[in-house]
Amino acid sequence: MQIPSSMPRLKGFRFPREVVAYAVWAYHRFALSTADVEDLLAERGVIVSREAVRLLVNRFGSHFAAYIRRGRPRPNHEWHMD
Repeated sequence: MQIPSSMPRLKGFRFPREVVAYAVWAYHRFALSTADVEDLLAERGVIVSREAVRLLVNRFGSHFAAYIRRGRPRPNHEWHMD
């Protein structure tokens, strides 16, 4: 996972940039719930509430959603059979 360059610096936030990036990335990439992301972070030793995950996703989610969409291939009008 790479942190998008458009993601702003997180001065004044409780969690480091990498933790926030991982939480938002996992939420959008694997379509997890906030409870699932909370559990993933708890397994890694980061105690965060569901509400904090929701606030981070609402604030930084658009950066990651655009970054993930950019990496996917574009839909095409031609279909190929294997």
